[in-house]
Amino acid sequence: MPKSTLEKILSAPAVSLDKGLHSSGQWAKNFKNNKQLKKAGRFWHSLGPGFTTGAADDDPSGIATYSQAGARYGFDLIWMALLTFPLMAMVQEMCARIGLVTGRGLAGNIRRHYKKWVLYLTTLLLFAANTFNIGANLSAMASSARLILPEMNYKLLIIIFVAVSLFFQIFLSYAQYAKYLKWLTLILLSYILSALSLHLNWREVANQILAIQLNFSGDQIFLICAILGTTISPYLFFWQTSQEVEEKILAGQNTIKLRQNEVKPTELKKMRTDVWSGMFFSNLIMFFIILTCGAALHNFGITNISTASDAAEALRPIAGDYTFYLFALGIIGTGLLAVPVLAGSASYTIAETFGFKQGLFYKLKQASAFYGVIIIAMLFGMSLSFFGLNPIKALIYSAVINGLVAPVILILIVQMAGNSKMMNKHVIGTRVKFIGWLTIFLMVIAGGATIISLII
Repeated sequence: MPKSTLEKILSAPAVSLDKGLHSSGQWAKNFKNNKQLKKAGRFWHSLGPGFTTGAADDDPSGIATYSQAGARYGFDLIWMALLTFPLMAMVQEMCARIGLVTGRGLAGNIRRHYKKWVLYLTTLLLFAANTFNIGANLSAMASSARLILPEMNYKLLIIIFVAVSLFFQIFLSYAQYAKYLKWLTLILLSYILSALSLHLNWREVANQILAIQLNFSGDQIFLICAILGTTISPYLFFWQTSQEVEEKILAGQNTIKLRQNEVKPTELKKMRTDVWSGMFFSNLIMFFIILTCGAALHNFGITNISTASDAAEALRPIAGDYTFYLFALGIIGTGLLAVPVLAGSASYTIAETFGFKQGLFYKLKQASAFYGVIIIAMLFGMSLSFFGLNPIKALIYSAVINGLVAPVILILIVQMAGNSKMMNKHVIGTRVKFIGWLTIFLMVIAGGATIISLII
């Protein structure tokens, strides 16, 4: 008996649905079996301390520096992203290597191999620089949040950001906290999306980038020094080394003797991939921030950018709400990533300097002094924000301090990484030493030029 029209109509959706389910199931199967996606997943899983350290370098103070560079000079200073990449990567690889081989943090190794005054001086300068940076970052985060939610109270926002940062550091296990930091790095993609939303003529952009013009004015030299100071920062050295130690403890190597077991070539290879990936990501973000501000602000005559939130606000009438929100949310997200790293690196350093029990794998009661320093550093930074800290002055002060302390610590890092008694067969080679000393030379010039520019 032939089907009625009604039966045909009723049967049609069932057939389509069946085909749709079959297609969806096939798509899901293909997605699951996709080799490239599996490879990307394995790569993401392999990333660790090096990647989060690199991302934490793009803090709100750094974003402010890159935004100023783009707004004032267009693409003229974008080459700094290419220069700092290998320098950062080599330095951070040396720090990671020290942590892997010795099983101790950077301050712990300085304590064992150098005089106490060297240790105390670097610890004091690092704590001061980090505190100013925390204050500047909290101010930038609160200002950016008020751009999105203008009805929110400035001081209340700072308290919320401090509370959130302390909660994650103190009450999460190290494994959970490391995952939190790792996923938070993805907020930096907002700066790439900001640039892409401008619909730039990339051929024209490439031509402008290649036609670099340097005038070596005092302002431009200061910005170059500030970029070096905010990318090759002392707090990253201490954080990277200590995080490598934390990773070993997470793997069950709870004593220094166990952590000093022979380092396998696969461990070094994994560490190198992790570190270089993190530093590449960091400098890629710097590139896109300068690109965005150069294309959207400098080309429209907006050159007076003081803070990261100023850059976000200035972008709105030119690039639209989408770019504005991406830029502002990026400042908040990077602050939530960088502020705990700043406080944590200060705590690792002070704890190792005075022999306190330290490590994020401990509970609050087990390492109260370590967590106490984190809380104190955060409260100092918060107080600076409350008492009208000028973000630009804070950036200048931290840049000056970084310019003074970074070369000193870098000298110690290069010496320790090349010390066969400490590193056994894992000492750095001639090429890495050369890059290390070149970085020290550039940082000395940067620090000196920064001080001179403030005096004149």
